[in-house]
Amino acid sequence: MTDRLDSMSILITAVDAGSLSAGARELGTPLATVSRRVAELEEKLGTQLLLRSARGLVLTDSGTAYVAACRRILEQVAEAERTASGEYSAPKGRLTLTSPIVFGRLHMVPVITEFLKAYPDVDVRLEQCDRLVSLQEEQIDAAIRIGHLPDSSLRARRVGDVRWVACASPAYLAARGRPERAEDLVDHDCITFENLMSADRWRFGDGRDERYVRIRSRLIVNTAEAAIDAAKAGLGITRVLSYQVAKALADKCLEIVLETEEPEAWPVNILYGNGLVPQKLRTFIDFAAPRLTSTLSGIAGKGTKASI
Repeated sequence: MTDRLDSMSILITAVDAGSLSAGARELGTPLATVSRRVAELEEKLGTQLLLRSARGLVLTDSGTAYVAACRRILEQVAEAERTASGEYSAPKGRLTLTSPIVFGRLHMVPVITEFLKAYPDVDVRLEQCDRLVSLQEEQIDAAIRIGHLPDSSLRARRVGDVRWVACASPAYLAARGRPERAEDLVDHDCITFENLMSADRWRFGDGRDERYVRIRSRLIVNTAEAAIDAAKAGLGITRVLSYQVAKALADKCLEIVLETEEPEAWPVNILYGNGLVPQKLRTFIDFAAPRLTSTLSGIAGKGTKASI
């Protein structure tokens, strides 16, 4: 059985790497060995799993189904080994986490640093990205999600809220005036963080008062930091999430405008799987949640509160 599991692992590595030779390099195993182990699997099953071509490996229909089954089997074996080794009774092993880029830098890294000092038998890999990732497909233990969660089988622990804020530098507001209503933005220069909103209209208000207001983006950027820096330099009014701009507001480099027009706050959750939770993950959630709640409650602002 061990040889069969090893062969399954070799097959998956080769498929993920794109070729038998790339899989062999990743495994540090001779190409002839990798090729032989895959051929033995095909002989045992009595079917062809892979089609070899100049462009790499292509799974047959049987191969697609078999590789998916191999992934499940190896995952179950790994979980059984973690249970036997005590990973579910003591916090140890590697945690893989993901969070939005700015949130990770500002809030997750400090919490993780404290956590690692407190739990020397745990290691952490943090992936910072602004796209939604599949926890199961990308083997992520937990994710920070900002926004309303779709219905799913995943579990979530609420740690607070963040809100949209429109802001500009004191110098810009002194020169161009302070907008009193969202519609006043038509007379202002705007800076748009395009990952989160349209470059020609911004949404304001809630419920019956919800509306889209046309704006002119003098600058369009794809990071919150760039939008904030441009606003601090006096280029115009930008709109980002409250945690992204908290330091600039505290330093009085920027001032909030149109606070009464803000849409509803977005919840922040730690999202994790619904299976058996390893002690390392449970310990991290219990460690991180109150710290994130405390941080977010300090920047939640208008009509919002942090809660678990």
